[in-house]
Amino acid sequence: MTQVRTRFAPSPTGFIHLGNIRSALYPWVFARASKGVFILRIEDTDVERSSQEAVDVILESMQWLGLDVDEGPFYQMQRMDRYKAAVQEMLDKGLAYPCYMSTTELDALREAQMAAKQKPRYDGTWRPEAGKTLPPVPVGVRPVIRFKNPIGGSVAWDDKVKGRIEISNDELDDLVISRPASEGADSIVGTPTYNFCVVIDDLDMAITHVIRGDDHVNNTPRQINILRALGQEPPVYAHLPTVLNAEGEKMSKRHGAKAVTEYRDEGYLADAVVNYLARLGWSHGDDEIFSRQQLIEWFNLDHLGKSAGQFDEAKLRWVAQQHMKTTADGELAPLVLAQWSKRGVTVPAALTDGELLPRMCALFKDRCATTVELADWLAMYVADVQPSADELAGQITDTVRPAVAALRERLSTVTWDKAAIAAALKETLAQFSLKMPQLAIPVRLLVCGRSQTPSVDAVLELFERENVLKRLQLT
Repeated sequence: MTQVRTRFAPSPTGFIHLGNIRSALYPWVFARASKGVFILRIEDTDVERSSQEAVDVILESMQWLGLDVDEGPFYQMQRMDRYKAAVQEMLDKGLAYPCYMSTTELDALREAQMAAKQKPRYDGTWRPEAGKTLPPVPVGVRPVIRFKNPIGGSVAWDDKVKGRIEISNDELDDLVISRPASEGADSIVGTPTYNFCVVIDDLDMAITHVIRGDDHVNNTPRQINILRALGQEPPVYAHLPTVLNAEGEKMSKRHGAKAVTEYRDEGYLADAVVNYLARLGWSHGDDEIFSRQQLIEWFNLDHLGKSAGQFDEAKLRWVAQQHMKTTADGELAPLVLAQWSKRGVTVPAALTDGELLPRMCALFKDRCATTVELADWLAMYVADVQPSADELAGQITDTVRPAVAALRERLSTVTWDKAAIAAALKETLAQFSLKMPQLAIPVRLLVCGRSQTPSVDAVLELFERENVLKRLQLT
């Protein structure tokens, strides 16, 4: 049985957003599910628009999401000699030919075709055929190289998303596979074009499954014909529907999409983003929340969605919350430390190791979608708090003030654990005939800086006693 080999082949011409990275997730998980090989290929032939910065963001994004690569990254610009040799091989075999039609002539041809209500396409002027006399070669003109597309018949494939697709060969003109060579070059082969480089890469890398965006569907029949001309059968294709933004437009930087690395910086868990992205175009029954391992066990190409997925930030946050709840506290603790480190927070030694910070994470993680939010909640344990003066004035009444003082006195001597703190609260409530909110809200404001927290006894237990007593001191 042939080993599955998939690839992700981004162009480093701008930052990579969630819509782009989904085209990496599916071939990655399919390779993992099939015990196959996942290859990264950087298609950097657009020299003017490609940048190392964009490459770095692609690599960072994949590393953060855990989309590990088995082979690569390969860079197309480093493989130019191979592509040029392949073009020359096609010339030698009569599978391609030089075309001397100028841009001006080509434009005039297209205008005439459109005026005649015909599809604009190259008319084969320079295509060599038996018994055909070609025009004289113009002096000093460097030709493009065109692929001899089959005449008649059709090219068809069974797309794993779109089903059977069949295109008449007569709809396809002879594709330019190499631009003109520079003046004085030894060969007529110039710079090979994107569509040709892709075919040679897929051939050389023995790609078995091409899983990519459906903006490439129009390239596929041409690529299949070139592969077959070279004596190879095409891989399995799966063309994924577009990812739309919240407004129903194609996700893009121009339409407000964020770089994948921004979600990392905002504190989303990588597994949550992988879970959300997977569900943007694939399903396993009604399962909404699943682990990375479950995704690998369940994934196949038969359940890819046929309609466009729509990005929904609220849904992403919900998925992220579910993952926060199930992530081990010991895994969250270093992520919180990393957030504090970015903010320049000095962290007490007691929180850098041991069980205290994981216990804090356990208490507050249900309230959070991101580690940034968790670090915000837990900041009360490592920095001074600034409760609202208006809230304090409304809560610290003449009735409550002596109760706070009495509670502080009790907390100065009790065993420092949740049960003893709870008992001290109850005794104080009974002593002053108060209900829990009348005392708990002022205590939360003074100690935590906010009026809503988990159970007061559980929250206070995780503070150092001296910190609590200091914050409960009413002047």
